[in-house]
Amino acid sequence: MLKIENLIAAYGPVHALNDVSIEVPDGGFVAVVGPNGAGKTTLFKTISGTVPAKSGRITYHGVDLLSVAPPDRPKLGLAHVPEGRQVFKTLTVAENLEMGTYAATDHAAARRQLDLVFTLFPRLGERRAQLAGTLSGGEQQMLAIGRGLASNPKLLMLDEPSMGLAPAIVDNIFETIQGIHKDYGLTVLLVEQRAAEALGSCSYGYVLETGRVVLEGAPSDLMKDDRIKRAYLGM
Repeated sequence: MLKIENLIAAYGPVHALNDVSIEVPDGGFVAVVGPNGAGKTTLFKTISGTVPAKSGRITYHGVDLLSVAPPDRPKLGLAHVPEGRQVFKTLTVAENLEMGTYAATDHAAARRQLDLVFTLFPRLGERRAQLAGTLSGGEQQMLAIGRGLASNPKLLMLDEPSMGLAPAIVDNIFETIQGIHKDYGLTVLLVEQRAAEALGSCSYGYVLETGRVVLEGAPSDLMKDDRIKRAYLGM
């Protein structure tokens, strides 16, 4: 589905991504883990088009994604849930979710997606008339994920969904993400610094450090690696 080859992205003279290659198969759940400053968010911004690629290739279902204007990329089925949630705080829950449907061409399907969001996150249904800025952090994260799902995506990209949340809320968020992947067959690309939760959820993992992929493999193999144990698992 998504293939990234030898990607280099930079902020001025500083390379944030160096020769990064990652593949996300159709129906897969791929996690990219790494510390702060590793380039994880830059990777997502380059896929979405808000940070330009300096060189390399990104293909999505065979389409050269770098040749597609950033505003048109969601229409291909990409949904980017940014770090820090970034909900529209002065809009209601329902209005935030409706913003997620702007790229939809099938309005009946969009309505079904909104119904699905309220099924997955009943609390959002209870608070649909409430201003997003008055929600708790966990509820705002649910809303951000729901807004991404409202676009009926083929690929859901989640950037640090655990950021700033209590452990119990993080567990609930990861359970929901796993359920979305398993029950609805949605392809998921997750970037996360909480390696244990991310690798415990995915089907394939990459480790990104200082803008480079330093390890990749099945999550069970990565969890056994001494470097991963020391750096991310506290072992």
